[in-house]
Amino acid sequence: MFKHLLLGLVGSFLLLASNAFAAIDENYSVVLLTENYPPYNMAINGKNFAPDENIDGIAADIVREMFKRAGVKYVLSLRFPWDRIYNLALEKPGYGVFSTTRTPAREALFKWVGPIGPNNWVLLAKGDSKISLSKLEEAKKFKVGAYKGDAIAEYLVEQTLEPLLSLRDQENIKKLQDGNIDLWATGDTSGRYLAKLEGVSGLKTILRIHSGELFLALNREIPDEVVQKLQAALDKMRAEGYVDDILNSYQ
Repeated sequence: MFKHLLLGLVGSFLLLASNAFAAIDENYSVVLLTENYPPYNMAINGKNFAPDENIDGIAADIVREMFKRAGVKYVLSLRFPWDRIYNLALEKPGYGVFSTTRTPAREALFKWVGPIGPNNWVLLAKGDSKISLSKLEEAKKFKVGAYKGDAIAEYLVEQTLEPLLSLRDQENIKKLQDGNIDLWATGDTSGRYLAKLEGVSGLKTILRIHSGELFLALNREIPDEVVQKLQAALDKMRAEGYVDDILNSYQ
């Protein structure tokens, strides 16, 4: 009986070892999805679909290097809309999506690798603006522009503000310059990057609305060994200054 028990334990161990090996087998590959969210991830041609070689951005560069160092294969594509690719990563084993804000509500839905970069929401004004705010409620006195469908715009509505919405965040730059809005609610990094593309610089941060980080969100079925390898690779990249170099190269 002891012999049978021992054989059973050995068999179970070998099965577990086999499964662990399969999880990090050299042929294992992750399907990565992203969207247009400059400068973190964006199609070089500006379109809403792009294969790996036509995707640029801070997060795209960091994620590629991270997978390379971890020795994990991947297939990357940029798609639209965000809700669709988010739900694919949530529901399909072997899928991941970036760049994603890690929130308490989402914590148990994914396995996380990061942070990749800051995700700070701000109210921006022209450089010569005299506006001064100590809290978001005070912004109700001003015309605030935001991007329709964006989490920042939705947050403003939740806070009982009535933002003037644009179909593209870039439109708010011209509105701000022309005086059609007083404040632009946007991501600090993404907003300044878009402004730079439009030839606008020197924007002033009037108020920081929210501070957070962007992550790679992986389906819960992706093996822990893969997640750990990716996180270890990212941690080493950050320690070497690689992540900061990529962030600075897009400013």
